[in-house]
Amino acid sequence: MPRPSRPTAADLISLVLDEGSWSSWDVPPVRHDVDEAYAAELAAAAERSGVDESVLTGEGSLRGRRVAAIVGEFGFLAGSIGRASADRIVAAVERATAAGLPLVAAPVSGGTRMQEGTPAFVQMVRISQAVAAHKAAGLPYLVYLRHPTTGGVMASWGSLGHVTVAEPGALVGFLGPRVYSALYGKEFPEGIQTSENLYARGIIDAVLAIEEIPDILDRALSVLMAPRSGVPVVPDPPVDVADDPVPDVDTWEAVTRSRRPERPGVRRLLKYAAADVVPLNGTGQGEQDPGLLIALARFGQAPCVFLGQDRRGQTADHPMGPQALREARRGFRLASELGLPLVTVIDTQGAALSPEAENGGLAGEIARCLAELVSLPAPTLCLMLGEGNGGGALAFLPADRVVAAQHAWLSPLPPEGASAIVHRDLDHAPEMARRQQVRAIDLHRLGVVDRIVRERPDAADEPEAFCQRVGAVLDHELLALLRSGPGSPADRARRYV
Repeated sequence: MPRPSRPTAADLISLVLDEGSWSSWDVPPVRHDVDEAYAAELAAAAERSGVDESVLTGEGSLRGRRVAAIVGEFGFLAGSIGRASADRIVAAVERATAAGLPLVAAPVSGGTRMQEGTPAFVQMVRISQAVAAHKAAGLPYLVYLRHPTTGGVMASWGSLGHVTVAEPGALVGFLGPRVYSALYGKEFPEGIQTSENLYARGIIDAVLAIEEIPDILDRALSVLMAPRSGVPVVPDPPVDVADDPVPDVDTWEAVTRSRRPERPGVRRLLKYAAADVVPLNGTGQGEQDPGLLIALARFGQAPCVFLGQDRRGQTADHPMGPQALREARRGFRLASELGLPLVTVIDTQGAALSPEAENGGLAGEIARCLAELVSLPAPTLCLMLGEGNGGGALAFLPADRVVAAQHAWLSPLPPEGASAIVHRDLDHAPEMARRQQVRAIDLHRLGVVDRIVRERPDAADEPEAFCQRVGAVLDHELLALLRSGPGSPADRARRYV
C-alpha cells in the first residue's frame, strides 16, 4: 500500500477545526543543554518547517464545540520529542484539564529525539502522567495517529486515547523498521506496522482519512460531552411501549421465537433507535471478537457506552470467546473513566466451549466481568434482548436496572443441554426450560428484571417498531440513572437474593 501524503500541522488544524477558530497556546521553547551542532540542527529545522518545535498546541472549535489540540509536525526533526516539546505537550494537557476541555491529539513522529538521548526519553513518563490525570478528571482524550507514529510517542501519548483512529496506510508501531533492519540485519515483515493491521488486531478503533476526522470527532464528543447532571425528565414510555401485564407466552415458544434468524439484534437496535453511534474496536491490546459490538451512542438524550453481544458475529464455528469479555472490560473502563452510563446487551447462544477458550482463560474472564460490573462506579443498565445462555450471558447481567424483551431468557445452559444432563436426551428441553424459570416474565416476577418491552407478537415480525420501543425505554431509564447515580455493589447484588 502506498504511504499517505504528509500534511503539515497547520494543514491538519485547518482541515479539522472551524475556520479561523485556532488560538495557539505555544510560547518560545526553553532549550536544555544545547551544543553548537544541535543548535544548528534546531535552527535549520525551524527554517525548513516554519515552526519552532515538533508539536503545536492550542484550542479551537470543532463544529462549534471548544476543544484543545496537540498536533505533531514531522517537518521539525521528524516530529521527534525532546525536552522542550515535552514541556509544551505537558503544559497543553494540563491547561486542557484545568479548563475542562476535551483533548484531541494528532501525533506524527519518529519517537524520542536522539540528539538529546535519555533526558528526552524519560519525558514519556511526564507526558503519560499528564494524560492520565486528564482522563482521571473524566475528560475525553481522542487520538489520530498519522504517518508515521513510532517509538516513544506511540508508547506514550499515542496509545492512551479513549478513542484511537489512524490514517490509512500509515506506518504505526513501536520499533522503527530502519532500527530493526540495522539491529537484526533483515527487513521487518511487511504489513505489520500499518494502520490496517492494527485495526484488524483490535488495537485501534478505525482507519479514517483526514477528511473524515471532523465527523467522527463531532459524533464522539456529542456522546462523551453530553450533560451528566441536570438532565431532563423523560416521561415513562406509554402503555403501548411496555404493557403490564405482559401476555403469558409458553416458555418454549419464547425460546423458539428468540432464535429466529430474522430477530433484530444489536446492529438493528443501534440503526433504528440510537444516534451519534461511534463503533469502537477490540480491547486496544491486540484482541477482538466479532461476537461483541462496542460503541459510543445516544438513545434520545441519553449518552452511553454500549456493549452488545452480536448474534450476527457469533457462529457455531466461532462462538463468543474470552476475547469478547476482555473487550467488554475495556467498555467498563471507558464508562468508569468518563462517568457515562453503561449499557450491556445479552444476546448469545453461549460462550465458546473449546480448548482455545480454556487456554484463553474464559472462566476467569467471566468472573472478572461479574466482579467489575457489579462494582462499577458508573450507572449501569442491562438489556436482555434475546438468547441468554450460560456464563457468557450472566457476565453482562449485573446492573442498576435490567430491561428485557418479552421473549428474552436466561439459563445456565441451553435447555437442550439441561435436558441432556438430567434426562440423557434432548427431548425434554421444553420441559426443562419451563422448570428452570428462564423467561423474562419469570425473571420479572423474581425481581431479576425490572421491566419488559412487549413484542407484537414477535420482534422478528416488527423489527423497526420493536427497536424504537426499546430505544424509548432506554432513553427513559438511562436519564433516570444519570439523575440517581450508580447504585452500590450491595444494591446490585441484592436483587438476586
